[in-house]
Amino acid sequence: MILAGAHTALVTPFRDGQFDDQAFRQLIEEQITGGISGIIPVGTTGESPTLDHDEHLRVVDAAVQIANKRCLVIAGTGSNATGEAISLTRAAEKAGADAALLVAPYYNKPSQEGLYRHFKAIAESVQMPIVLYSIPGRCGIEIAVETTLRLSSDCKNIVAIKEAGGSVERVNQLRHALPAGFQILSGDDSLTLPFLSVGAVGVISVASNIIPAAVADMVRHYLSGDSAKALEIHLKYYPLFKDLFIEPNPVPAKFALARLGKMSPDVRLPLCEMAPANVQRLTETLSRLGL
Repeated sequence: MILAGAHTALVTPFRDGQFDDQAFRQLIEEQITGGISGIIPVGTTGESPTLDHDEHLRVVDAAVQIANKRCLVIAGTGSNATGEAISLTRAAEKAGADAALLVAPYYNKPSQEGLYRHFKAIAESVQMPIVLYSIPGRCGIEIAVETTLRLSSDCKNIVAIKEAGGSVERVNQLRHALPAGFQILSGDDSLTLPFLSVGAVGVISVASNIIPAAVADMVRHYLSGDSAKALEIHLKYYPLFKDLFIEPNPVPAKFALARLGKMSPDVRLPLCEMAPANVQRLTETLSRLGL
């Protein structure tokens, strides 16, 4: 599976507390029109912790049906319980997802040996490709370089990692240690270009919910050798990349999409609306960008 390009970590639209499938359909159509290579339903940005099991599967199912093979669908199926992650990953495979994104277990903080066994058990339960997801700021642990190497060697369907540790040096270490065919994706919009410069092949983006064509073009230009054009796009949208994280993701992203008339800004508790000062800051950023 080739993952080079820009992929969108989709928000999950809600209206009156329920999944808004019409807004979700419109969001996905705009991603495809914008040139996005893949979509990720029910990752962190999709508020997976507050979706029940049936809702989770419904959102994955909807993404597969709407995309209809026009882009990759990489379903978020991670959990801090291995059995639940296996169940969700099997269900995503049955629904027709192209791959699964599996975040490191959170809260229970397993050892690296525990992480290895967790991901190996999931990989052995399905045939579909798996993308690991290391985000220590949320999980309290990272997937070590050595553990990633063991998994890539022992599980042929573990093909990539989404790296959201905020460190270019970590990407250097991964690229140096891992086989050439193992793919690295940036998990931070503001670090996509630095990560690409040391061997990443793309991004799983939050900003592309709002500006899919710009993010897709930025990555495409860089990969095709036009780093100057990629840098121009990066510099233009860098304020947005940063301001989408002035409060917990995806609260600012949903606010921005609501300002554009795409969906309700509704999030589920324990997330809540942004503070007034941050509303003003993000509104001004959107206005400066003509959004």
